[in-house]
Amino acid sequence: MSQNFVEKIARAFAVGLEESHTVRSGDYLSIQPAYVMTHDNTGAVIPKFRSIGAKKIANPRQPVFTLDHNVQDTSEQNLQKYGKIEAFARDLGVDFYPAGRGIGHQIMCEEGYAWPGTLVVASDSHSNMYGGLGCLGTPIVRTDAAALWATGRTWWQVPPVAKVELRGKLRSGVAGKDVIIALCGVFNKDEVLNHAVEFVGEGVQSLSIDERLTIANMSTEWGALAGVFPVDETTIEWLRERAAFIAKRGLAGVPSDADGNGIHPRLNEKHIAELEKRLPELQADKDAYYAKELALDLSAVQPFVSGPNGVKVMAGVGELRRKNLKIHKAYLVSCVNSRVEDLAEAARVMAGKKVAGGVEFYIAAASSEVQAESEKRGDWQKLLEAGAIPLPPGCGPCIGLGRGLLQDGEVGISATNRNFKGRMGSPNAQAYLASPAVVAASAVAGKIDFPGEWAAEMPRGEIRVNLKKTAAGGEVRILKGFPETLEGELIFCRQDNLNTDGIFPGKYTYIDDFTPQQQAQVVMENYDPEFGKIAREGDILAGGFNFGTGSSREQAATALKYRGLQLVIAGSFNETYKRNALNNGYLAVEAPELVNDLKQRFGREKLTVRTGILAKVNFRKSMVEAGGKSYPIDPVGIAAQELVLVGGLENWVKERL
Repeated sequence: MSQNFVEKIARAFAVGLEESHTVRSGDYLSIQPAYVMTHDNTGAVIPKFRSIGAKKIANPRQPVFTLDHNVQDTSEQNLQKYGKIEAFARDLGVDFYPAGRGIGHQIMCEEGYAWPGTLVVASDSHSNMYGGLGCLGTPIVRTDAAALWATGRTWWQVPPVAKVELRGKLRSGVAGKDVIIALCGVFNKDEVLNHAVEFVGEGVQSLSIDERLTIANMSTEWGALAGVFPVDETTIEWLRERAAFIAKRGLAGVPSDADGNGIHPRLNEKHIAELEKRLPELQADKDAYYAKELALDLSAVQPFVSGPNGVKVMAGVGELRRKNLKIHKAYLVSCVNSRVEDLAEAARVMAGKKVAGGVEFYIAAASSEVQAESEKRGDWQKLLEAGAIPLPPGCGPCIGLGRGLLQDGEVGISATNRNFKGRMGSPNAQAYLASPAVVAASAVAGKIDFPGEWAAEMPRGEIRVNLKKTAAGGEVRILKGFPETLEGELIFCRQDNLNTDGIFPGKYTYIDDFTPQQQAQVVMENYDPEFGKIAREGDILAGGFNFGTGSSREQAATALKYRGLQLVIAGSFNETYKRNALNNGYLAVEAPELVNDLKQRFGREKLTVRTGILAKVNFRKSMVEAGGKSYPIDPVGIAAQELVLVGGLENWVKERL
């Protein structure tokens, strides 16, 4: 059976599947990723780990701790927090990288954890970045991280996979950052929301690994759960160069030497040679299925700027130059664009020039090794001579921490990955995103600018949506105790993008002793105050599309469960909502055709409708029967059934300790 690259990697890291099982999008899997990275949030995962009764790490070589987010905070409180994380890592034998070594995602790549053809997760949304090396990187939540520490396993539902063909070649002065800004700006209607993206095409060959890492990283902002590039000779060459660098550097700073022989446990010639032999199998099958196929001509991409305060609005730098948009701050920081290539390009633009008066230009390398290499090349010094203000390797203004935040009324241009309102400082500031070269040129000009003449036209993208293939085989194996079918009346809440505050009001979120009964009483009151009177125990809730967007509060799932609603069906879900639901033993099932039919029949007059339609959810046949029609759903496999039966991930872990 043919598979795409994402499905192949997922199959390789799945646990407990029957040998004949061909993994498809929609499958619920029990997975054992190669590595799980946590950063400063390790401090929040530790009590979760202890609360489930765990005493030791199942596989100490699987977790990686990197302190990177709040590294500018040298208060006693933060230093104590960092000290506790380091002590925990030391006591349990976990690889640990201290504050100052760099941003976790960069370390995962530099130290060979993000290995091509493997599955690596992190409790951070920018784990997509590992896809630049052909590694399936995808985010998890903190409960998953605790489960992985304790058992080595968690669960994952394979997302729909989109193929993005990059055609042609970038022009001089255009960078990988411009490509992902173009993709976010051209395909700005949630075309790849909650998809995994595979980048293919002749254009890929001309992109450096640094550019691939940038594009994969910001596939997060595009809405994707993963963005994966092919494993090719460019990948192999980068690994060999990195291994050679480490051989010269030595193993100082490497937490563990698996063989104790002075050879890097991951980045070594033997490991790379084995990977090179596997190149033919580390690719999608020719007739693999993709939910969507998109295309972009790289030769039509120019230096773009996204914003203000959003990644899906873009303009050419020439257009913004004519608007004379003055800036107050510029940033070359973060995991997306602070590598050696980025700093070199910025230094080239700024050579012999000075940062404009009234502008603050902040720089921070993605890692200590990046900074050392940039210093060796002379690029770091050129930036400092131009007037750049250095920050330590790590996160900072990108996430609104430390020095250099945007103040009320200020305008900033940044080579980071997010420019959401208020993220980099005041919500009354404006933030734009651009490539390192455009940021550097703007810092010199005092306004958004970049040399050269650039045409006004925007690139055009192509997209094709493919009909979903039905899986060959048939019935799903049902565990003892899990129902083959569920029946209940559909109660329809038609709103799309219903956020978690509408489902469970924020004012109750931090009341620690708020009981399940109290959760049940207030569920959906922000969405529809009449919901509590309309809903009955045993109903099946049918929602709209992108159900559960917004805050990650898990009570938005548990409150529906405690209200006695058997499960929630929606056109689609926010992925974090879906994880929180199943982590609490509650099913969230997608049936877009059913939701569209309900919308057509019941319209928009009422927020909540008792439909009078008896729905029968058949888990063995992966089907919902309602109103005389049958609607397909993704198979609820063994991994999901186990979580429902035991009441969630924490109980699942406790059973295995």
